[in-house]
Amino acid sequence: MSKQGNIRIASENMMPIIKKWLYSDKDIFLREIVANGVDAITKFRKLADMGEAQTSEEEYCIKVSIDKDAKTLSVEDNGIGMTEDEVEKYITQIAFSGAADFLDKYEKADGDGIIGHFGLGFYSAYMVSENIEIFTKSYRDEPAVRWESDGESTYTIEPCDKETRGTKIVMHIADAEKEFLDEGTISTLIHKYCGFMPYNIYLNFQGKDDKPLNDPQPLYIKNPKDCTDEEYKSFYTKTFHDFQEPLFWIHLNMDYPFRLKGILYFPKVKNKAELERGQVKLFCNQVFIADNIKEVIPEFLTLLNGVIDCPDIPLNVSRSFLQNDREVQKISRHITKKVADKLTGLFKNDREKFVQCWNDISVFIKVGCLKDEDFYSKVKDILIFKDLNGEYKNLDEFLGVVPESETAEEKRDEEKKPVSVYYVSDEVGQSQYVNMFKNAGLNAIVCDTFVDPHFISFLEYKNPEKWKFMRIDADIDSALKDGEVNADDFKDLTESFKNSLKNTSIAVKAEKFKSADVPAIINVSEFTRRFSEMNAFYGLAGGDADRDMTIILNTENPVVASFTGLNDEMKKFVANQIYYIAMLSYKKLNPEELKDFSDNSMQLLKNYIG
Repeated sequence: MSKQGNIRIASENMMPIIKKWLYSDKDIFLREIVANGVDAITKFRKLADMGEAQTSEEEYCIKVSIDKDAKTLSVEDNGIGMTEDEVEKYITQIAFSGAADFLDKYEKADGDGIIGHFGLGFYSAYMVSENIEIFTKSYRDEPAVRWESDGESTYTIEPCDKETRGTKIVMHIADAEKEFLDEGTISTLIHKYCGFMPYNIYLNFQGKDDKPLNDPQPLYIKNPKDCTDEEYKSFYTKTFHDFQEPLFWIHLNMDYPFRLKGILYFPKVKNKAELERGQVKLFCNQVFIADNIKEVIPEFLTLLNGVIDCPDIPLNVSRSFLQNDREVQKISRHITKKVADKLTGLFKNDREKFVQCWNDISVFIKVGCLKDEDFYSKVKDILIFKDLNGEYKNLDEFLGVVPESETAEEKRDEEKKPVSVYYVSDEVGQSQYVNMFKNAGLNAIVCDTFVDPHFISFLEYKNPEKWKFMRIDADIDSALKDGEVNADDFKDLTESFKNSLKNTSIAVKAEKFKSADVPAIINVSEFTRRFSEMNAFYGLAGGDADRDMTIILNTENPVVASFTGLNDEMKKFVANQIYYIAMLSYKKLNPEELKDFSDNSMQLLKNYIG
């Protein structure tokens, strides 16, 4: 015969678990207690608006006070207050949310602004307290109540002489948590967790001249039409302590199909270290939740600085919940779309400003494309590159592609072959190749950020029929050559040159350049170099591209042309000097090569002086 029953949990066993594991960060207790005070004030104001409570001229506010002698930290509000029955219901019954109960009762009224999503928040205070007292007086004409508990399974409740409406929570701080009796610590926590809460918050209130620690009307909750550029810049500096002005910003403000407010700022980003300093603060009804929650904010957007407020997201939920919540996914996609729309609009409507900002935002955009395919699909046509002439163009503009109709493109699909896009990764270090390109009337794009090696591979993967990227030292374009040469005609030259080199692993090849100025250049295939860079990036073997280097001799250069007529000793001297000169345009010489090059150069100077 089967039986059914209720599982019983002993409260004396449950409380230590709640006190220890309720939150991962202990200091979050202050957020929870202050948020309860905000809820209490909001509830009272709603009742007053409906004519169910009498108001006064007093300022709605929350006062936080520290008494080091008594070892107490207190938080007091002048909100709705509680009767004895309500204290029994909302405080002694764990996880019974007063906010939820209030909304159920007044569901026809506007529920915006009620923070509470659950009833455990109050008990977070026991993570730092050995005992807690509550002094509360309801807006109703009922006696004030004092409640006290050490956080175990018992409590005391009795009448008290509190005269003013509202609730005061007195936390007796445990000896091991004395840091929470420090005014600087509490001030920092208020700024962090409660900086934008909707009512003034005072610390150790002395009188009407005191200034609140928070900003109850942060810029992001206002209508974008009512905000000035100076206000945006001031809010950025104050919130993120960055005194360098942002490039531009996006003000998010929507109520349907979900509620979302916020401002995203584009800071100046030029290197990887700066890229990792981004900070997007997530709020719920002006209550801080966390920084850079990738389940809500697309990962690449954490490169920005910003504030996002989503009232529909609970204050404390697991990341697995956020990952699987459809509303959260919609919010994430919407934020991505708004960022893409802003960038696209700037490109189309103010190309000059877009170009001016490009060096600062290009890394962010490229990382965004690598991380988020939807983002790439929205911004792919505004990806621009600087060319050797200093002009900024997207790849179609750079290649001079004329847009075709979709039908024409479909007919040509099978005939299409990827076009070679030459690029330079170091304009100074690769200046010899750059000059050769310019002299031949060729152009190349500049890809010199740390993300570019990954980004060009990504573009090739996404557009296999359109582009093939080649670094300018990876191949000799036909425009640089004055026709093709027969390798057999220069076999004596290449073999003699190779036998004269100290570097025995390098291959030697001869070509006829249009310019006679350059004696030789170093060549490593694009595939070999990229494979080498990838292995080096991941710390794998096979990261040495030098083993597959080729030195290409220019048969039009007079020094090269006369090489075979030199004696063996002079061949060694000239061959290695030509090799060193070519290498200096490709990469740094190793110490042994640098010494040999220096000695040879000094010998040439001595011979010249005579």
